[in-house]
Amino acid sequence: MPATRTKPILLIALGGNALIRKGQEGTIEQQFDNLKLPVRQIARLSRDYSIIITHGNGPQVGNLLLQQECCDAVPKLPLEILVAQTEGQIGYMIESTLDSELMALGINDQLIVSLLTYVVVDKNDPAFSTPAKPIGPGFTDGEAAGLDYPTIETAKGFRRVVASPKPVTIIEKHEIKKLIETDFIVICCGGGGIPVIRKGRAFSGIDAVIDKDLASALLAEEAGADLFVMATDIQGVMLNFGTAKQKMLDTVTVDEAARFVKEEHFPSGSMLPKVQAAMQFTEHCRKRTVITSINAIEAAVQKKAGTAFIPESEPENKKEC
Repeated sequence: MPATRTKPILLIALGGNALIRKGQEGTIEQQFDNLKLPVRQIARLSRDYSIIITHGNGPQVGNLLLQQECCDAVPKLPLEILVAQTEGQIGYMIESTLDSELMALGINDQLIVSLLTYVVVDKNDPAFSTPAKPIGPGFTDGEAAGLDYPTIETAKGFRRVVASPKPVTIIEKHEIKKLIETDFIVICCGGGGIPVIRKGRAFSGIDAVIDKDLASALLAEEAGADLFVMATDIQGVMLNFGTAKQKMLDTVTVDEAARFVKEEHFPSGSMLPKVQAAMQFTEHCRKRTVITSINAIEAAVQKKAGTAFIPESEPENKKEC
């Protein structure tokens, strides 16, 4: 029988650059090679922490959408199925890389599992009335006019837009907690999870994309994580990003972060969801969240890198985490 967990729980959310770096084609060889650095750190951290790993899927699900647009010989698949496919694909890649790194450390008995994850969203979420999340390939103005779904003009051309509703709960949270309690490393909630809505006692998939950082923060709450780390392509959270006054925050309280959000320091398409996810977990659970680079996951856990979010006052809606 597996041992009962005695270590604190660490949830690590890997950004898309963990697999595909800027300027790369995104070949499978490149993705496996890119995974080695973050996963090697996770393997070492597993000695002291029970680990949950979540991950993005933006480039991968976009590639599947592009493949669908290039082929009419087979039926096109709905977005929820493509998300499930990428959860399996990336889960396999992380799991196999992690297994190799653990064995390189002489850890041969660590249990690992990749779990397809449903995430409930509210069918009345206002995001469904104003879809704004661009996904998939870019089209010309003329091509977009002939499509049977809404598009928005972006730097990559006209792209399909879907709703990005807030996650309400992780369906498999109880299974994840049981797996962690029996010392599994769990890989789950890929790409924000498969979005579903409730239909009575059942669930139905829906055309939407859930922000992976917000889903990861919710999972950190529901699984009782002691520390939440988001690994991305910059060292930490910046004020006045891209200007001569750019400054990285080493530590920030939830109240300070809320003020910086109001002052519009964080771009909505990149850093803002991460900051909101950090605020959510730290405010609700009164535990530390860190936003850091892929290269510095271990250092961030050791309080030597990244931007740490810390609670300041007792939250009105504190949860048991």
